[in-house]
Formats: sequence, structure tokens, C-alpha cells
Amino acid sequence: MKASAKKAPAKIASDDTSAMRRSAVKPGAPRSAASAAGTAAAKKISTRTATTTAPRAKATTRDDTAIGIDARCAQAVAALKAHASEATRAGMARYAIPNDKAFGVSMRDVQAVAKRYRYDHALAESLWQTDLYDARMLACYIDDPALVDAAQMERWIGSVDNWAHCDTPCFVLFDRTPHAWKKVDAWATRSEEFVRRGAFALLASLTVHDKQAGDEPFLRGLLHIEAAAGDERNFVRKAVNWALRSIGKRNVALHAAAVAVAQRLAAQKEATPRWIGKDALRELNSAAVVARLAARKPKTRKG
Repeated sequence: MKASAKKAPAKIASDDTSAMRRSAVKPGAPRSAASAAGTAAAKKISTRTATTTAPRAKATTRDDTAIGIDARCAQAVAALKAHASEATRAGMARYAIPNDKAFGVSMRDVQAVAKRYRYDHALAESLWQTDLYDARMLACYIDDPALVDAAQMERWIGSVDNWAHCDTPCFVLFDRTPHAWKKVDAWATRSEEFVRRGAFALLASLTVHDKQAGDEPFLRGLLHIEAAAGDERNFVRKAVNWALRSIGKRNVALHAAAVAVAQRLAAQKEATPRWIGKDALRELNSAAVVARLAARKPKTRKG
């Protein structure tokens, strides 16, 4: 999906994130919103305009915070290693996920370990800096969205070398920050493969988690989709397709706008935009999607 493309293995699914969810390394559903702790953190969350699911700005209060960040990081990595499986590690290759820095921990076990370290921002950063596959996945699940700043988002996305490390922070962490929409706009025009993919993974995630956003930012997202649809790189074109389908399933008005974009892309001579458009139309025009949208009552805005 969104220079010359690296070819992914034939077995990779058209929606990489769906494939990861079905596999032994699936990330599972994004964590639910959490209650704010502390007046300052609560105010910070309440003034956000980007997302609707307020994250828990809850400081870590366990005794293990007293042992220092290096020791906590080593402890968390050891907890991950305890769940390592060679079968899981070998299976990552089927989904084009590099396993040379992986222990082979299933996402179910990553999430189980995460329960011990929730909302530990410093530990999340330390884990990400290890450059270990499983540690980076854990970092996404334990960080506090209220403490994630734009510089961290740039630092993390800029160090990504695989689609799983691109998508996971987007749909469990970045889309809950007040910087999400600005990063969609900024990353969509970048040339780096996984930075550009991140724009559309984040856009797709916002269709689900930003309950308060009106249609305008998603319509702007459709402009990014159409502009990036000619990017032949596998991981970019798949994310562009994912975002297009996701926007079209948000509501009736966006469905019509997304279908119009998909039709224009499907009519192009170039193979990549044509595939994106045709594949999106198959889902957006399906009886299931049309019926689901028709059953939704339009929301009335107050004021």
C-alpha cells in the first residue's frame, strides 16, 4: 500500500492488521478508555479535540516503580521471554514480520504482561528503545496516551521497519492523542514507507475511535487517499485501501464520498489505484455494509 516496492510474501493478507489479529501474533482489540487520575491529567484529556475515547491518565503506583527504569525494563523483558514460543516466532514470517529481534510472544501474552505495567510512560519509552519486537509491542499497550507528545510519535514512527510496529501504536495509542489528526496530514505526504503507511493506519483507526469528529477531517482524509493511491509499495497501498474502506463504513454521508473516490480510482489505467478502488468497492457496496449503514439513525447535533 502508502519509491521501489518491497514485495511481501504471497500469503500476506490484503488487510495486514486483520491478518495479525487472526494469527498467533494478533494484537487483539485496542484497550478501552481509562479513567483520569489527577486534576491536571483530567483537564489535559478533556480539552482534546482529536479523539473521543478519553485515555486513563493514570500514573503507575506499584512498588516496582521504585526499582528504577532500567531494572523495570529488564523485568518486563524477562516477563515477555517467559512466554516465548519458537512456533509463534516462526509463524511471524508468514505475515512479513521480521523475527530476528523477536522472542515469539503471542499478542494474548503481550497483553497479559501489559496488565502489570499499564500507563507507565517512562517504561514504554524504555521498552521501545530496546528495539526488540515483543518489547515494542508491549510498549504500545502500556503507554499513557495523555503523556504521548508529537515528538514521541515522530520518534517512534521514524524507527519502524515493519507493518506491525507501524499499525499497533496507531490503533492502540496514537489515535487517542490530541496530535493524531495533525500526524495524518503530515505523514500522508512523507516519502518513508512506514511513515506514510502510518498516516493511513492512523486514519483508519480514527474512523473507529474518534467518536466526536465530524465528517470534515475524514473528507480531508479522502483527499490524502486519492493523492497517495498511486504509491505502488505494498504496505502503503494496503493502508490506503484500509483507510478508504474504513471511512466509507463510518456513516451514510462518508460512505457516499468514499464510494465516489473508489469509483474514480477503479476507473484509472494504473494497476495500483485501480486495485485500491475495486477492492474498496467490493466491501463498501456489499449488502452487509449497506444494510448496516441504513440501520443507523443519523445523529442530530445540538445547538
